Amino acid sequence: MIQIVAAALIWLLVVCLLPGMWRRRDHSVLTAAITISVALTLNIDSVYLGIDSLVDGRNFVDLLANVSMVVGIYFLSRAIIRAATPDETVEKRDSAGMVLLVVVTMGLVASFSAIVTQGSSTRFMLDFGDQWSAALYSSIQFVYIGYVVSVTGVTCFRFRGDMLRPYFRTAFTCIGVGCSFAVLLVLLVLVMDILHLQGRLDAMRAVSPIYDAAVVAAMAFLCVGLAIPPVARRVLRHRQSATEEELVKGLTKIWDKTTKKRQDVRLVRDTEVISQQDRAQRLHRMLVEVQDALLVEPGLGSSLDIHDLNVLNAAENYLAGPIVRQVPVRRRKGERAT
Repeated sequence: MIQIVAAALIWLLVVCLLPGMWRRRDHSVLTAAITISVALTLNIDSVYLGIDSLVDGRNFVDLLANVSMVVGIYFLSRAIIRAATPDETVEKRDSAGMVLLVVVTMGLVASFSAIVTQGSSTRFMLDFGDQWSAALYSSIQFVYIGYVVSVTGVTCFRFRGDMLRPYFRTAFTCIGVGCSFAVLLVLLVLVMDILHLQGRLDAMRAVSPIYDAAVVAAMAFLCVGLAIPPVARRVLRHRQSATEEELVKGLTKIWDKTTKKRQDVRLVRDTEVISQQDRAQRLHRMLVEVQDALLVEPGLGSSLDIHDLNVLNAAENYLAGPIVRQVPVRRRKGERAT
């Protein structure tokens, strides 16, 4: 059941990331989320047994799931650190990190090959965890994951206060908390591995419920934190679109009034052409033409009533305001968060 819950949470994150993916240049979070989703899905009993039966019950699916997990965690960590850290050097290729990932993958393959198994097992570590090779196999994976999520969590907590937008601060806080639970999860796994080697199965089973709760908590906080920015951006874009539509509608009347005698210099010559352009661009073009007309013929100002002036002022303030960006916006030195 715990595998289904964990897989469902990360697949929900993928669903949240899919809309608007064509607007984003960086798809590393989505790619990492899909990789981790596949790893967790492979651990669902029915999926595991179905696929493993195709390879004669050698439990290669467990190895595939664990390799996918460490690869996904690495690229997810890189994406989060890149978004949180103001230092542009993190954009460069992480050669050391890639080398470590390759070494960990090779270690998983080598230790897995030394484990003696008998048929497909949906309880791989419970059935074979009394072997030193299996304990090493588990430890390599979780020590690496623990290291990666520790660095990621520290980075999130360190730089979350530098974000201007509240939803980014909330997102990085949730990710940091999720990483903290992931570290706890790693420690619990290592404890259970040791207890299993010692033959203390009752003590290991006593720790298991805490492990299950840590898995759900880690996945929940990480998924919520990663889903907040794209969802918040979509909400803000929807609000912006409604505001721009209202401003364009109000400004069109003023534009017609002030520029009807200046057809030859209109950038946009009729409402049909206007309707085919981006609203923000339309708004900016019409405002520029209205301001130019008022500058050239100051007498046109007398044709504008208080409502028209309010619309002009609202359009100017809107275009001069902050633009919703696709990346975290950080405070400049000495600037307070709002």
